[in-house]
Amino acid sequence: MKKLIALALALVLALTVCSAFAEEPITLKIAHIGPLTGPAALYGIATSRGAQIAVDEINAAGGKYKIELIDEDDEHNVEKVINAYNAALDAGAQMILGSTTSKPCEAAGAQGYTDRVFFLTPSASSTAVIEDKDNVFQVCFTDPNQGAASAEYIAEHKLGTKIAVIYNNADVYSTGIRDTFVEKAPGLGLEIVSEETFTDETTDFTVQVGKAQEAGAEIVFLPMYYTPASLILKTAADKNYKPIFFGVDGMDGILSVEGFDTSLAEGVMLLTPFVATSEDAKVANFVKLYEDKFGETPIQFAADAYDGIYILVAAAEKAGITADTTPEEACDLLIAAMKEIQVDGITGSMTWDESGAVTKTPMAATIENGVYVFK
Repeated sequence: MKKLIALALALVLALTVCSAFAEEPITLKIAHIGPLTGPAALYGIATSRGAQIAVDEINAAGGKYKIELIDEDDEHNVEKVINAYNAALDAGAQMILGSTTSKPCEAAGAQGYTDRVFFLTPSASSTAVIEDKDNVFQVCFTDPNQGAASAEYIAEHKLGTKIAVIYNNADVYSTGIRDTFVEKAPGLGLEIVSEETFTDETTDFTVQVGKAQEAGAEIVFLPMYYTPASLILKTAADKNYKPIFFGVDGMDGILSVEGFDTSLAEGVMLLTPFVATSEDAKVANFVKLYEDKFGETPIQFAADAYDGIYILVAAAEKAGITADTTPEEACDLLIAAMKEIQVDGITGSMTWDESGAVTKTPMAATIENGVYVFK
């Protein structure tokens, strides 16, 4: 009996010792930067929440890494984003998931280039975000890619040949998509019959919609964010004008615009790599977790950020990042790793080129009965 007790005690001691020396997960400090308040808050809140879902999953899984998420508000402002960036570094961030929108990301990424801090933006799509900055990579398509892909989709699916374009000439996102669309369209048999502009201050779209209607446009291409798009749809309805409205990923969120009659968006098409109604198992799991935690359906920006966290973890593992790796040390290691990894996320299977641009297949969704569906 004494021998059995001694053996049992020895076993307990051995297990205790092994447990004490068990490998602890490596803590990675990742900062999300985006507009949590202000005019683009819908996007920043979505990326913040999408990132949090991914962090919760990774931490619960108990793998190699434990993620500490730092959340900073840039208010969609090119000056305040630098404050948010500095605050993130002060909090110990080793890498940045951000910024959510293009102009702030361009500014913060440039500062990060000087400081040697790695950025992965979930949703900033302007080419200016990655130009001349080897430290910035994208999860979403660049603006030119969206413009070209939109023209190709319209032509391939024979949606119409007479196109009106309405775009914001004060916004790099809108103009970037417009420029490539207009360049690509003629070679695909698409005729631009009307082209009208607006600025951030525009609230009356009577002239722009009227010109499209007078020109007999079968399709109105809207490379813009959801707020002006909602006003354009309202104006078209008032004029009893019913073309096909074709938008891009910035229009995701139009069904959440306060006071907007969502029936006016019926039939609207938009280029997007994610729809919450997809039957894909990974998408369905993400949507359920998001809805359970936040009480609403995620938009594409949330999905982009969710994938962004997993991309950063995959790159960190490839690069051998540890809790002691400084942001400056991590930067070059992550740059090299990003060019070698492939991540299969809920927004597609992704690889990256030397420029930091992502490669993945675009898809178009249609709004039917108040939800996005893939055709």
